[in-house]
Amino acid sequence: MIMGETAAANNHHHGHRVFDAVSQQPAFKCFDDDGRLKRTGTVWTASAHIITAVIGSGVLSLAWAIAQLGWVAGPTVMLLFSFVTLYSSTLLSDCYRTGDAVSGKRNYTYMDAVRSILGGFKFKICGLIQYLNLFGVAVGYTIAASISMMAIKRSNCFHKSGGKDPCHMSSNPYMIMFGVTEILLSQVPDFDQIWWISIVAAVMSFTYSAIGLALGIVQVAANGVFKGSLTGISIGTVTQTQKIWRTFQALGDIAFAYSYSVVLIEIQDTVRSPPSESKTMKKATKLSIAITTIFYMLCGSMGYAAFGDAAPGNLLTGFGFYNPFWLLDIANAAIVVHLIGAYQVFSQPIFAFAEKSVSERFPDNDLLTKELEFKIPGFRSPYKTNVFRVVFRCCFVVLTTVISMLMPFFNDVVGILGALGFWPLTVYFPVEMYIKQRKVEKWSTRWVCLQMLSVSCLVISVVAGVGSIAGVMLDLKVYKPFQSTY
Repeated sequence: MIMGETAAANNHHHGHRVFDAVSQQPAFKCFDDDGRLKRTGTVWTASAHIITAVIGSGVLSLAWAIAQLGWVAGPTVMLLFSFVTLYSSTLLSDCYRTGDAVSGKRNYTYMDAVRSILGGFKFKICGLIQYLNLFGVAVGYTIAASISMMAIKRSNCFHKSGGKDPCHMSSNPYMIMFGVTEILLSQVPDFDQIWWISIVAAVMSFTYSAIGLALGIVQVAANGVFKGSLTGISIGTVTQTQKIWRTFQALGDIAFAYSYSVVLIEIQDTVRSPPSESKTMKKATKLSIAITTIFYMLCGSMGYAAFGDAAPGNLLTGFGFYNPFWLLDIANAAIVVHLIGAYQVFSQPIFAFAEKSVSERFPDNDLLTKELEFKIPGFRSPYKTNVFRVVFRCCFVVLTTVISMLMPFFNDVVGILGALGFWPLTVYFPVEMYIKQRKVEKWSTRWVCLQMLSVSCLVISVVAGVGSIAGVMLDLKVYKPFQSTY
């Protein structure tokens, strides 16, 4: 029996039901079985959240990734990643409740699930990887957003000078602007209170991906041919070793484009039941992964078809496209708006973790845990915050901004992140949790298949990580910190 029902049964037993004066419903109806406010999410809101989390700046490096792999391997690798992601998302959705799918104890975050299903040690490892990954995403988004702001500035300067002035400029001021914006936004409490951020972000990511896609199609039409080859970038353009590193790095870039299993359980926690949350979530993942894969295929393929070997690392800022310059500006503005929102979505779990740890460790320290209320004119409810929250969130944003300035290489950073997050978070932990949760027999066919999946993904992750780190090393040879100009 669920908590709500037990309460009802007890009240009934005493001969009087508690009714809510307004709606004539029992008074506990606005809470779920765990005593939290009723969740209201549906398949549609969950899909919107997933699409927002997935279609991010990952799209921008896909044309480059396909260019490294070629027409055969590129799309194949992409399909493989989408199937692995779909499969592991299905496994994960069964881990939202420990034990029973309908009435088991809820896990509010990915980390809670690992802790309650796999226990302490794995939980610590997982935490380390997850927070590293989210932190890295915040850095990657800062780089991507500043490059897009710069691209707007440069495309206008290009346009003015008629393409004569190369318009070199530093990305630092733009990173700082982005950082300041994020400091302000990071003071907005709670993930699901900002439902509209998700919708705005989803619209924005579709806008820029669609513009990238459209420009690719137009470019292909103008060229009159599909550029590119079956095996990817040719050895003359790059050396043999470079070709190998780049192929590996391309795997990391594609993995990054699908890396969002980390926020899945948090999204599932916004879904209403009945039907059971896992059912809704499976529908939502199928829908959203299908949409994103078709989209990715189109964007990546068209970008490659348009540019061939010369496909730029970031489709919309690599200056493959010069005109129409206003359309590029719209696309880059959309990227910036989207990343501003996405940065928050990916940093919220870190903020929540830090604040929870501190309030558990120092429950009586007023400085750290006392909620202060501010009346803001024009808002009904007062704004609540505490000293630790303000300080920690500011420091976090400052740190991500500084790191972005130190290594502003979009492709490499994206490849490293994809590699770091892909195997442990998208494959290993979901598989392990599923085996434990469903009590899969050791050495049974199912167990062997799951383990094979896990091992092959581990290999992909390692290879992609090595390739991307090699990329960073090569870039650092020619780069001076804090002076990056494009």
